[in-house]
Amino acid sequence: MCLDKLKELGVSTASEWASAMGYETHNALAKVIRRIVNDMPDKIRVNSSKKPRHYRAL
Repeated sequence: MCLDKLKELGVSTASEWASAMGYETHNALAKVIRRIVNDMPDKIRVNSSKKPRHYRAL
């Protein structure tokens, strides 16, 4: 569900992604993003090592 929304958005920050999901802050998705990056690195791309990071679903 989260990756589907990210595919719709394209390249976006965690704040933009969270607001599109209906959350008020990006902290609501922090654990989900961390889990996706660790468990399924082939499905998400992190475009920046510094904050704000930009994410893109593959």
